[in-house]
Amino acid sequence: MAHKSHRQKALQSQLEGPREISLVSQPSAAGPSKPKKSISAPSAEDGMEVDSDTDDVLINQSSALHTDPTMPPDAAAALVSSSSGFAPLSAKAQAVGGIKNEFRRIPVPDHRMTPMKREWVNIYTPLVEQLGLQVRMNQKRRAVEIRSSGHTIDTGAIQKGADFVKAFALGFDVNDAVALLRLDDLYLDSFEIKDVKTLHGDHLSRAIGRIAGEGGKVKFTIENASRTRIVLADTNVHILGSVQNIKIARDAIVSLILGSPPGKVYAHLKSVGARMKQRF
Repeated sequence: MAHKSHRQKALQSQLEGPREISLVSQPSAAGPSKPKKSISAPSAEDGMEVDSDTDDVLINQSSALHTDPTMPPDAAAALVSSSSGFAPLSAKAQAVGGIKNEFRRIPVPDHRMTPMKREWVNIYTPLVEQLGLQVRMNQKRRAVEIRSSGHTIDTGAIQKGADFVKAFALGFDVNDAVALLRLDDLYLDSFEIKDVKTLHGDHLSRAIGRIAGEGGKVKFTIENASRTRIVLADTNVHILGSVQNIKIARDAIVSLILGSPPGKVYAHLKSVGARMKQRF
């Protein structure tokens, strides 16, 4: 070939090593010539890689990161090893700066204000002592306001406290709602009877009666079989429990709404309860 290819020229330049390229200005009649400057071509020994295909210069990470000479050696080593270029936070720094100032306002229905005033000591005590939150009752807005403080350690404490207050506002007992603060796998599920089947008048009343039973017998049976807590508030149904137990209780309630006799629902709950005992 008459001319060398671009790749062969780049390879030859790497093998030959750094070259001195002199830029000499042409002498002029007006005065003396300027001093010549020397520019060295990059090589592999300078910590730079030359891509022969695209002529792009790739700079190594060690040469790109410039650490502060006053930085401790451990922090400098962590900075170099980090892919993002920022040194990781220590455990103490994460504990101090990880909790943000959060605020929640939970509305309370009118018919639950009197029970909340009666049980107020049992409500704010676990919120303050266990979660380290600041709590107050805003009677003008008819709501409970909670916010994080310097004593809050858990990042999910504000959400747990909001769920606890909401559970009591929906009608659950304090001793049942406080389980939301102690266990992590408990949730609240709410739905309306009209979401399952559109009922009006006496048909809706009979559906509510089938769920509750005589003296609350059916509701208590579903709670004991599924290990949940159920609240019937007009046409709303609220269930407190784990995900699997909520599904069992909801299926039983849906069957009652659709018109299944209680005996058939009892038999299904009995079989499900037997399977749960074998599993655990």
